Amino acid sequence: MAFDGIVAKSIVTELTDIIGSKIDKIYEPDRNTIILGLYTQGKHFALNICIDAHNCRINLTTHSRINPLVAPSFCMLLRKHLIGGIISNISMIGLERLINIEIKTINEFNEIEEKNLIVELMGRHSNIILTNKNNIIVDAMRHLDSSSNSYRDILPSRTYTFPNSDKLDFTALKDFDDFYNNISNKDDDLIKTIVDTFTGFSTSFVKSAIQSCKIESNSKNDLEKLYNYIINILNSPNNLSFKKIYKNDKVSDYVLAYGGLSEKFSLNFFIDDFYFERETSESFINYRNSILKLILDILKKYNSRLISINSKLEECKEMDKYKLYGELITANLYRLNDNHSSHIELENYYDNNKIIDIPLDIKYSPQTNAKRYFKKYSKLKNAYKIVSIQKTETEAELNYIESIVYELENCSTLEEVQDIFEEISDNIVFKERVKKKEKKNKVSKKKKKYIFSPIEYDIDGYKIYVGRNNKENDWLTFTFANKDDLWFHTKDIHGSHVILKANNSINNEILIKCAQIAAKHSKASISSNVPVDYCYVKFVKKPSGSKPGMVIFTNNKTLNVNPQDIK
Repeated sequence: MAFDGIVAKSIVTELTDIIGSKIDKIYEPDRNTIILGLYTQGKHFALNICIDAHNCRINLTTHSRINPLVAPSFCMLLRKHLIGGIISNISMIGLERLINIEIKTINEFNEIEEKNLIVELMGRHSNIILTNKNNIIVDAMRHLDSSSNSYRDILPSRTYTFPNSDKLDFTALKDFDDFYNNISNKDDDLIKTIVDTFTGFSTSFVKSAIQSCKIESNSKNDLEKLYNYIINILNSPNNLSFKKIYKNDKVSDYVLAYGGLSEKFSLNFFIDDFYFERETSESFINYRNSILKLILDILKKYNSRLISINSKLEECKEMDKYKLYGELITANLYRLNDNHSSHIELENYYDNNKIIDIPLDIKYSPQTNAKRYFKKYSKLKNAYKIVSIQKTETEAELNYIESIVYELENCSTLEEVQDIFEEISDNIVFKERVKKKEKKNKVSKKKKKYIFSPIEYDIDGYKIYVGRNNKENDWLTFTFANKDDLWFHTKDIHGSHVILKANNSINNEILIKCAQIAAKHSKASISSNVPVDYCYVKFVKKPSGSKPGMVIFTNNKTLNVNPQDIK
């Protein structure tokens, strides 16, 4: 459900309880949000004003936000004009999503001065505007003028004008007949008719109201039910509640409904939690996808490099042929004239003297052609040694990059993505791309102290730990685990390190469960009959210079398990 005029009205009604609050702090955590720190009757509140196109709203918040070290200019202006001010009124005009916060401040001449903080919640046209008592704009979060196709100027020193709307104000209707007369003569769908006729109604609200009233037609009796339902919503601010709408076991939307136990600020805090979870989820997805794109670009680059290396190795397989050509020509120079020809037929004494046709460059003599073949052989032989090493290194890098992709695909929180970003920031494979990304986004790289928090299982009295990323896998195996603990990992499949703490009575059943956990936390989590290697931690080694999470192990055994069987 959109934060429409109906929702805004109910939220603002609750906010009248903070009238008289003193503004003691102002923050701007991002370019779409202003947070006012309020103090009243011995209590602190935080008023969140967000003008993001998809999440615009105003509400009290209990969720902390990270603020920039240097406050943006609009935030500094608000601090200059509003810090120490008292909120004297909060109001709306009808059901327009336009909230006016009236604030009394003391100016430099020690005189009481009135300011208005106007919050326009209109999707991508949302704005926060500070005006003086004469309705002159002091400044706005977003500046608008005719050059940006705006029908009004939102600029400092201009007179503030309210947004225009051709829709009717539902709160100005006299009675049901007035409502009925405005919609009964239209042929459109009832929901569309009401949304297009009256301001402040979203499609989702009208749809939920119609469902609540069980309206099946556009008869006068049914429309009167709908009218009375909306009137009850507007006239009973203390008897309203939000209902969560679930999709795929996740909260996807909410509906304002009449009735239900309403505690103080309960509507505000519902909105606060709903949008905080949504924004956290959106931030997580956007951040993860941006890191994933960076890594997939590098993965593509290394795959292309491997294709090129394999092509070069195929070419190097011809080196013995060129050596043979050179030897045969050299061995038969006494028989050959110094004539320049395009090919020559000679007996191959390495293959029962079978005749072999050797191509020659007509520009050169047979002796020079032989030298050219030996030179080509020598070049390919040296190239083979170098390219073979490059292939081993490239395959190792690809294996590591694919492990990062697996980790990212299985992340569930912003912190986990940040841990992976810090891991790749230390790796030379990603360093150049990471620096470009930080420069583009103007992000200062400030390292935090890494906190390890592996996934824990407690099964039948056994403690089992699972690493969430490569760094944590290394820590789990080489720092946390004891040499007599058991180590599990899927065989030749990217996955997490799993540690079973040593116990004198380890039996086959717990081994199978640990193997199932290892398979569950791997790329083969939806497969069956997954091979899982296990051994004592003392047999797991980390080669010098190897990437995080990369290990070698010996004295291992293998179990084939189905990860779907783990409870």
